[in-house]
Amino acid sequence: MIRLSLLIVVLGLSVATPVLSQDAVVDPAAVSPTGTNISLSLGDADGAARMDVAVEIILLMTLLSLAPALLIMLTSFTRIIIVLGFLRQAMGTNQMPSNQIIIGLALFLTFVIMGPVIQQVNTEAVQPYLSEEIGQQEAFTRASGPIKQFMLSQVREKDVGLFLELTNQDAPESPDDLPFLIVVPSFVLGELKMAFQIGFVLFLPFLIIDMVVASVLMSMGMMMLPPVLISLPFKVLLFVLVDGWYLIVRSLVSAFQ
Repeated sequence: MIRLSLLIVVLGLSVATPVLSQDAVVDPAAVSPTGTNISLSLGDADGAARMDVAVEIILLMTLLSLAPALLIMLTSFTRIIIVLGFLRQAMGTNQMPSNQIIIGLALFLTFVIMGPVIQQVNTEAVQPYLSEEIGQQEAFTRASGPIKQFMLSQVREKDVGLFLELTNQDAPESPDDLPFLIVVPSFVLGELKMAFQIGFVLFLPFLIIDMVVASVLMSMGMMMLPPVLISLPFKVLLFVLVDGWYLIVRSLVSAFQ
């Protein structure tokens, strides 16, 4: 794994270095008679700085590839997307709204909920690091603090105890001393439980409508007519009359505040 990482870095440097260098020097002696071999060399004045920029580009690309996992595991996105999925299934509208709309809505609601945390991370860690006031280790420590506090505000003590037992670790004196190895899975487990609880509550009114419609159709002797075909307009009408989208979004956001 280490060799693979070094190989990726070397390949990235070999690609990024000619692009980043503007004063590359061509060695005439290295040019063959056919004119196919060209040797490029960097100046000693800022060669080290260019190496740092190239490494940062590789690290940034790696971080972007891990961004979806971080978004799901460290934010409120998990609960929101599961609840919206349960809502669509309970209404029986199949692919309406579409997956793109649900994911987009969940993404923007996540930005609204995580806004204060992102702002704090940007102020305390990102901007000082870009201004070269702090190092990478200090920036990581400052950035992890607000994110950990957000997750700790949502975790259950039962889930934390479970993962402490699974990893054979003792409970620290303060919750702030818990490692991310314990906090992240505890947070995700709590989000899954809460999302399924909300989904169960959402199913109840639509289930009652399906049962009432099925009973009416059976009493009328229309057993060959699918109850879903009749109940769907009533479920959509009920959801519109109570302004369901407003209530769902308000409940999801306020639960984290």
